[in-house]
Amino acid sequence: MTEYTDEEKRILAYLRDSVSRGEEYFRAKNIAEAIGLSAKQVGTRLPTLAEKSEEVDIEKWGRARSTTWRVEVP
Repeated sequence: MTEYTDEEKRILAYLRDSVSRGEEYFRAKNIAEAIGLSAKQVGTRLPTLAEKSEEVDIEKWGRARSTTWRVEVP
């Protein structure tokens, strides 16, 4: 069983809920605003979650001004 920090749990819960409503692409700042963290807190955790999460697939998708993440439920 993978251990998650409280912040990681909040991010994963938000992503699962959003994906179930049909959203697929996210930016750290938008996730941060929705769950009350800073964009930096979210942005530093997404790459870690991409590697260790089995609940959702997180993929670095594109980089314009900020990184876009593609998320789907396996």
